[in-house]
Amino acid sequence: MTTPDYAALERDLTDLLGPRGVSSDMRQREKASVDGARMSPIIAEQLPLGVADLVAFPTTPEEIAAVVGLAVRHGVTITPRGKGTGNYGQAIPMPGGLVLDMSRARSIVEVTDETITADAGAPMTALEQAARAAGRQLWMYPSTVHSSIGGFLGGGSGGTGTIAHGSNDRGFVVALDVVTPASGGKLIHVEGDQAQGYVHNYGTAGIIARATVRLEPLQEWRGLYASFPDFAGALSVLRPLGRLTPSPRLVSADTPHITAQLPPDEVFPEGRSSLRMIADLSTVAEATAMIEAAGGRIEDVREGPNVSAAISVLSYNHPIEWLQKSEPGVYFHVEVSGDALVDRIDEVHAVYPGGLLHIEAGHTVPIGMLAGVYESPEAVYAGMESLHRLGVATHNPHQWNVDFRLAETIALARETDPDGLLNPGKLNPAYTGPTKGAIR
Repeated sequence: MTTPDYAALERDLTDLLGPRGVSSDMRQREKASVDGARMSPIIAEQLPLGVADLVAFPTTPEEIAAVVGLAVRHGVTITPRGKGTGNYGQAIPMPGGLVLDMSRARSIVEVTDETITADAGAPMTALEQAARAAGRQLWMYPSTVHSSIGGFLGGGSGGTGTIAHGSNDRGFVVALDVVTPASGGKLIHVEGDQAQGYVHNYGTAGIIARATVRLEPLQEWRGLYASFPDFAGALSVLRPLGRLTPSPRLVSADTPHITAQLPPDEVFPEGRSSLRMIADLSTVAEATAMIEAAGGRIEDVREGPNVSAAISVLSYNHPIEWLQKSEPGVYFHVEVSGDALVDRIDEVHAVYPGGLLHIEAGHTVPIGMLAGVYESPEAVYAGMESLHRLGVATHNPHQWNVDFRLAETIALARETDPDGLLNPGKLNPAYTGPTKGAIR
């Protein structure tokens, strides 16, 4: 393996990208070496995990591929980065090396009736806007709506739209252009099942430079905000609302305590549990009747292109982030799924001190984020085992190892990255952490 030569790499990158396309400035390096991992107290106790030696800012897929080729030639490790919105340290360059920041490669290349193609750094909001202009919409997008398509595919798994379509490994990805150390700085086009090998593995087997994902006909959406006297009322309608036809894009609910920490809005009345949904216009009347029959109250029904985004950014782990901001240093969270989140909620809440659940209607079963008062890593992991005994599947957000199709990713990386230059530290074959069941 070649000894890293950062000075030579910086010169070559400057020739390729220009002086503004590469940086060895410490402030820029530190900025490019963090993500949302502070949401986990377990990871936060270990920060910093690593600081980049160089940061590169390519603007096209071809430049992304060329940067990878140069880094490989100089024996420098490469950590890909989108918008840095991941929560598990996936974008932290643990051994230093080069951070490949793709946020400037953001062109929308093509929109057809069935697909949209965009460069890796294109924000999901830009893809949705381009699709909408053509009378289409994305199958799904993440709760962090400004994250990049490359980052979402490389690090995310689901979000708004997954009630109907499941996670991003279930047909959302049509084709990818990727670059690997073995490709010699050239783009490789992969489609279908072959493309799935590069999804949700943090760029450890190959770096996504351009993506083609699936669209569907544009629907007329409404943002429906409801409230209930308690969380039990919201839980009672969550699954029925998720089964409406056409499917809602999102159904989320929070306990009164979490609701009180959300950004101020008249739709979050004091002391009540919030339920929010992105509903097809044709289902609003039926949804309203279901909510009111369960003792709920409609607070507002909003329309416009920004409604979906406004509700999306209050889904997945975002309500727990607001909870953490309101009471710093108190809460951690665990990703959870299963019908027990509704049917055995009191037992679920009791697993951790101060237990509070954010819940959503999922593709097959409810999914959510369970918050609790942080005591120790051992208490977090013991609680996950208790959740398993209740029939709750969990995913551990307090580690950075690839844990989705791990064996397949390791096998692919042996071919595509034989020297282990891609995102080192994220592909540990010995990882046996406390993850059980499918959250996706």
